[in-house]
Amino acid sequence: MARSNSPVISIHHSQHQHRHRHRPRTSYLVSDQGSKMFLRAVARPLMAKVKQTTGIVGLDVVPNAREVLIGLYSKTLNEIKAVPEDEGYRKAVESFTSHRLKVCQEEEDWEDIEKKLGCGQVEELIEEAQDELKLISLMNEWKPWGVPDDYECEVIENDAPVPKHVPLHRPPPLPTEFHKTLEAIQSGKDTPAVSSGESKA
Repeated sequence: MARSNSPVISIHHSQHQHRHRHRPRTSYLVSDQGSKMFLRAVARPLMAKVKQTTGIVGLDVVPNAREVLIGLYSKTLNEIKAVPEDEGYRKAVESFTSHRLKVCQEEEDWEDIEKKLGCGQVEELIEEAQDELKLISLMNEWKPWGVPDDYECEVIENDAPVPKHVPLHRPPPLPTEFHKTLEAIQSGKDTPAVSSGESKA
């Protein structure tokens, strides 16, 4: 009797070991798949926000463009204070720089910044801000506001046609707030306040 029952006991014991051996492995696979699904769900929207290229030769993507712009605009507003307060150049720079700084502070995504400002890509805005800082430095060196009213300068015009192989660099249109500020300066009125919606040129 003991001999006939031993195979049955052995079979049941083997099945029990088999089920027990695979149970933790199945649980591990489910956990691993869940982690992968979670990572994909989180990574997809983040990857969608990453700019791969500017599409402009020689203009590389700046991953932290928003932070760079905020720093450049803050520096611009600080350095423009060296220009006399009643000068039109200072008023114009303060107007559009303050507006762009406000948009960069309000919007965290580079796509929203580009859309709201309507003045090109954030990488182009960085180059413009860097050029503006260089110009402010030159303006403070030249001090054109100190030129006497009766000062005359010679203007030389060259009407020669531009060769076909020479590219014509056309700068993007100036933002609307710049023209409004310029009109206010020329008419003697106060500089108009620019809302975040009045950004497209």
